[in-house]
Amino acid sequence: QVQLVESGGGLVQPGGSLRLSCAASGFTFSNYHMSWYRQAPGKERELVARITSTGSSTTYPDSMKGRSTISRDNAKNTVYLQMNSLKPEDSAVYYCNAAHPTGWRQFWGQGTQVTVSS
Repeated sequence: QVQLVESGGGLVQPGGSLRLSCAASGFTFSNYHMSWYRQAPGKERELVARITSTGSSTTYPDSMKGRSTISRDNAKNTVYLQMNSLKPEDSAVYYCNAAHPTGWRQFWGQGTQVTVSS
């Protein structure tokens, strides 16, 4: 059974930091590109960060460049997202995504809420 379990969300003040984790099981983690997406109320789901299966390459949208770092530990089947200098507009549900490089299949986690507010 495939599982992606996110953790680390919560309430943080503007300018603060959070580290999200996503623990994977039920598939060969090291064969999959891993990504973080987010979705705020009334908005479309958007990419936050992506890392290739080997960890050799990462991608960030302009809104997150310089403020976030995605990493993975293939020995622990876990992907991380470190976010710094958080803004209220970063508030959203953050989802972990696993995608096979061929596009064959992908999996989603249940999401973790991040709220940036004073």
